[in-house]
Amino acid sequence: MVVIIGATGTIGSALLKRLVDLGMPVRALSREPEKLRDQIGDKGRSIIEVAAADASDPESLRRAFAGASQLFLAMSNSPRQIELETSIIQIAAESGIEHIVKISSPAFEKSSPVAVAGWHHEIEKTLCESGLTHTVLRPYAFMQNLLRFAPTITTQNVFFGSMGDSPCNFIDCRDIADVAAEVLTNREVSGQIYTLTGSEIFSYPQIASQLSALLNRPISYINLDPQVLHSNLIEHGHMPPWLANHVVEIQTMTTVVPEKPTDTVKRLLGREARSLDAFLHEYVENFR
Repeated sequence: MVVIIGATGTIGSALLKRLVDLGMPVRALSREPEKLRDQIGDKGRSIIEVAAADASDPESLRRAFAGASQLFLAMSNSPRQIELETSIIQIAAESGIEHIVKISSPAFEKSSPVAVAGWHHEIEKTLCESGLTHTVLRPYAFMQNLLRFAPTITTQNVFFGSMGDSPCNFIDCRDIADVAAEVLTNREVSGQIYTLTGSEIFSYPQIASQLSALLNRPISYINLDPQVLHSNLIEHGHMPPWLANHVVEIQTMTTVVPEKPTDTVKRLLGREARSLDAFLHEYVENFR
């Protein structure tokens, strides 16, 4: 039995579909179980056990972990990340979980620190100290996050950032989910740390060019000073300050630490990672 924390998230929901296809026994956790049941549909309900649980409620986690051997851990980033995930790992160890697959972040860079990466770094230390078999997945930027640019692209034909023309790694969340399914079902590849990217790197100006061709109208990328971007994310994007800090820190790191793609997805899955071009074609209507 695999327990899924983060079943309603972009990666977790894709993982549920993959595990259903594989016929893997799954217990998906949610603070709103009825909402999750509606999300997974009729086919999923016949295979997926949905359980009510809250990361801040240890007793609900103990009930949810009972009889399970593996845990997929993908929580939304938050200032309570270290506290909550550390507690989850400890309770999982006490409850008989044998293998944890954790969604983390690219390795913490001292030359350009990203606070959230530091949080994940601390949680990974807890995993190492737990004595449990653990697999850490470190994905780079999610292609799905590009959909957040849709409002300004559809209304103003522009999107904003502070990465200049620095190339960035992108990966489709469905590839992350497929890798997670592989390490949950194949013990030969579990117990490792995997850095996950697509097979190519792209800058925001290059993405603007691709969107221009797809939409048959000019789309522009406007580069902002990091502090201006930070203010815009809070004022217009309604982000909490810690999340705005995170976005700016990631983009700043991209300009300081060169990125390059890995072949991890191909090595584990025997196929190329989904391409950014294919992703943009699939979701082009979101940008019209």
